[in-house]
Amino acid sequence: MSEQKRVYFVIDMKSFFASVECAERHLDPFKTNLVVADKSRGEGAICLAVSPKMKSLGVKNRCRLYEIPKEIEYIVAKPQMKKYIEYTSEIYGIYLKYIDKNDIHVYSIDESFIDATDYLKLYKIRAKDFALKLMGEIRQKTGVPCSCGIGSNMYLAKIALDITAKHSPDFIGWLDEEKYKRELWHHQPITDFWQISVGTRDRLAKHNIFDMYDLANANEDMLYKEFGVNAELLIDHSRGKESCTISDIKNYKTKQKSISNMQILTKNYNYEDALIVLKEMLQAGCYRLYKLKYVTSLIHIYIGYGDGSGGAKGSKRINETTNLYEILLPNLEKLYKDIVDKNRPIRKIGIDFCSLQDAEQEQYDLFTDIEKVKKKKRLVESILSLQDKYGKNAVLKGIDFRENATQIERNKLIGGHSSGED
Repeated sequence: MSEQKRVYFVIDMKSFFASVECAERHLDPFKTNLVVADKSRGEGAICLAVSPKMKSLGVKNRCRLYEIPKEIEYIVAKPQMKKYIEYTSEIYGIYLKYIDKNDIHVYSIDESFIDATDYLKLYKIRAKDFALKLMGEIRQKTGVPCSCGIGSNMYLAKIALDITAKHSPDFIGWLDEEKYKRELWHHQPITDFWQISVGTRDRLAKHNIFDMYDLANANEDMLYKEFGVNAELLIDHSRGKESCTISDIKNYKTKQKSISNMQILTKNYNYEDALIVLKEMLQAGCYRLYKLKYVTSLIHIYIGYGDGSGGAKGSKRINETTNLYEILLPNLEKLYKDIVDKNRPIRKIGIDFCSLQDAEQEQYDLFTDIEKVKKKKRLVESILSLQDKYGKNAVLKGIDFRENATQIERNKLIGGHSSGED
C-alpha cells in the first residue's frame, strides 16, 4: 500500500504589523498608506512593515522613513509588539478550532506551517477550499489579510507562498514536484528561494549556477566540496524534495544551547559609550540565564561599525561556568578591548552566551570566594523578584542612567520593539 501523499500549508499574514495597525483603525490595508515605525527615532527610523497599498507604490519593507517618496502621504504607526502578539494568539486560536497543535509549526510571529493531510479527509474538503476557509476566518475575525502556499512537502509549500501566491488573485499558490520543475526551475533571482542567501548565490555563481535547473544538474561532488553537508539540502531543494516534517521539528532536540541579544543603536556610538551598552546587555543576559537556570563558559560578541565597513567579532572561553555578571564582566571587557577598533563608530552590538549548561553544572576555580558567590546570588534573586512584581525598571544599576545607556528604554520593549505601552 503506497504512503499517503501529504499536503502542507504555509499561511502568512500579509504585512502583518501594518495590517494590524490598519485593523485597529478600521482601515483597509489594501487601500491605506501606512507604515509601522518609531518616528521618535528620526527620519532614519526603520519601517518594520508597510501596508500592501504602500508596497503597490514601490515602497519596500525595512526601508527608512527618509527613503519614502515625499509625494506619498501616509500614516506612521508606532510599533505595538504586545498588540501584535495578541493578534498572533487569536490567529493561532483559529487554527486550533480545526487542527491539532501537533500538526502546526509556528515559524514566526506572522507565519505558520500546517500539515493539513488528515483534515482534508476529516472535513471532506479540497486543500484550496480548506485554505480559503482558514484565511477567510482570519480576515473576518481579525481584519488581517493573509496568503497561503500549498505543497506536497514543507519546502514546496514555502516556495508556493514566497514566489507564486503573491501573483494569484486569491493569494494562494500550490506546488508539487513536477509543477515546481515545470514552472520554477528557471526562475530568477535564485535568492527568491527559501534558504538561498546572497552569499550562497555568489558561491553558486562561481560554478555557473544561476537557477534551480542549473543546481539540480550540477556535479554533486563539486557541490559537496563547496558546501559540505549543506549540499544535500541544496540538491534536494533544487529537485523540489524535502524530507523534514512537522513531527520531525517538534521532536528535534538541540545539542548546543545558547541565548543571544542584538541591538541596532539609534545613532553611531563611540568606543566608550558602546561598551556601556554592551555591559547593560551582559547584565540583562545574566538575569535571563539565572531565571532560566543556565550557566555559561563561553561568550561571543559582535560589533557592527557605523561607517558601513563591516564589523568585529570574537569569542572568549571563561575559566568558570557561571551566570554571575561580576565574574563574566572582566572577560567581556578584555574581549571587547582585543577586537574593537577604538577609532570607528559603532551602530550594532550583539552578545551570545554559548555552551549553556544546567545551573547544577556551575563551576568556579580555587580562588573564587564561594561565600561572595552565594551573596551575589541572593542579591540577584531579590532583584528578579522585584522586577517580576513591579517591572524590569523597578531595580536598575547606575550604569543604566548614563547618557547613552539604552537598558531603561529597552526594558519597555518586546522583541526589540515598542510594546505599545508607555
